[in-house]
Amino acid sequence: MRIAVIDLGTNTFNLLISQVNGGKLHLIHTEKESVLLGMGGINQSIITVDALNRAKETLNLFKSKCEIFHVKSIQAIGTSALRSSKNNYELVDYAKDILDIDINIIDGFKEAEYIYRGVKWGYDFFQPAIVMDIGGGSTEFIFADKKGINEMTSLDIGVSRIFQLFNEPEQCTQDIIKLIYKFLNDKKSTFFTKVDADILIGSSGSFETIYEMIYMKSFTEYSSSIEIPLEKVKLTLDWIITSTLKQRLDNNWIVDFRKRMLPIAALKILWVINHFSIKKIMISPFSLKEGVLMTN
Repeated sequence: MRIAVIDLGTNTFNLLISQVNGGKLHLIHTEKESVLLGMGGINQSIITVDALNRAKETLNLFKSKCEIFHVKSIQAIGTSALRSSKNNYELVDYAKDILDIDINIIDGFKEAEYIYRGVKWGYDFFQPAIVMDIGGGSTEFIFADKKGINEMTSLDIGVSRIFQLFNEPEQCTQDIIKLIYKFLNDKKSTFFTKVDADILIGSSGSFETIYEMIYMKSFTEYSSSIEIPLEKVKLTLDWIITSTLKQRLDNNWIVDFRKRMLPIAALKILWVINHFSIKKIMISPFSLKEGVLMTN
């Protein structure tokens, strides 16, 4: 039987189609589309008309792909932008009534749990590690070892929220950087005082872009978490943070839908590296959508 997971993120919608044989999963097809569901309204707790139209168009596309691949079951997961918007029912009702897709809007802790299960597919946690998943609306942190999750949190510090809160900067000046760091520090949860670990695993997304910028090749060929040199990561983060929009537009290894907001993601990663004195950084090709598959 073929099953699909649709991850309705704040910036991107992801589709994953898998074949289930004898209890084992085989990935058949994956794709992502830039929807920017949170653009123009996430900090006001609404989904704008334009964002809603982009979401509908993408869901129609994904539904068609599921039909082409003869998918029998679709699980659609709504995250930060949907759970915080007052008019999320507009997309939920459309998906159900027109496309026969039930959108399950989950809370931040369930999102973190799914992310952990996805990352676990490619990392055994014999060495305890912090998982960081950078979303457009929220960012999830999970501290786990070989026994399972020890601590986790979900914070409303997504890149789209911050990008819009600080008036969509094309370049991060020193003043903006200071303001963003203050914002992040004000949003810290007890996770940041309870957890002591020096391994950071980035869950797909912006971390894949950083990998591709360093090595100038696609990250999609990997089936498990891989380590990349911390110093190379820091150098790349520094370049991203201080880069102009034109420099990012000219960089072919930054995917189009990340060119505007990538400095925000880079600031957050550096913030975590410095707070926990990270000594080893890894990137996982798996995240929420794989975690949903592993749970069912």
